[in-house]
Amino acid sequence: MSVTQALPKTARLRTLGMAAEIAARLRTMIQEGELPPGARIDEKSLCDAFDVSKTPLREALKVLVAEGLVLHRQYIGYRVAPLDLDELRQTFETLHGLEAHAGELVANRLGDAALARIERKHQAMIDAHAAGKRTDYFRINQEIHQMIVDSVGNAVLSGIYATLMSKVHRARGAANADQLRWQESHEEHDAIMAALREPGRPRLASILRAHSENTAREVLRVVEQSLAEPGGRATHVRRGRES
Repeated sequence: MSVTQALPKTARLRTLGMAAEIAARLRTMIQEGELPPGARIDEKSLCDAFDVSKTPLREALKVLVAEGLVLHRQYIGYRVAPLDLDELRQTFETLHGLEAHAGELVANRLGDAALARIERKHQAMIDAHAAGKRTDYFRINQEIHQMIVDSVGNAVLSGIYATLMSKVHRARGAANADQLRWQESHEEHDAIMAALREPGRPRLASILRAHSENTAREVLRVVEQSLAEPGGRATHVRRGRES
């Protein structure tokens, strides 16, 4: 029986609720690069930072281990999972197709209300760009892509896309990618919005795919460069070598 299971029911529910919140915060820290690939997770420091005991923290870490974001080894502890460059390449290959497929489907499914919501989110991204808020810009950028996919109305497609994009978002944050592509990405999003406004949206699928391919080239370039640097944190690991 785990420590959590041994707690009274009320305390157990409170602990699990705290664990879910902590897991969400740690997930963001990992995806934004605040906790970089391969970094050791200092449980004491995190407990102090979150003002919690080790019990909810470890429950949160178990969730992230199950998601593949964190690795755990007995007697050694927890650390952020290294990036797998081969997996990242394969993820992008899959995303290119999903972007184009979503663009084809959404062409006849995107309603005026959904388009208006995307327009508002696009304006928020423009504002973040103008203010030089790079982290906010790319977070909103990702939200726009998810909104377009969600507009298809296919829960399976939305779920798969969200899972794969979380891997890409982590690579961006870990390698601090997209710095040179910020303006280019901004212009490509303007093109996506123009395609969304066109009657029938005939260009949308090809524009979304091209945008995905351009993003992949930059992210993979920066990750590969970080691997070549002494002490690079975006480490590639083979499957089966970590527990």
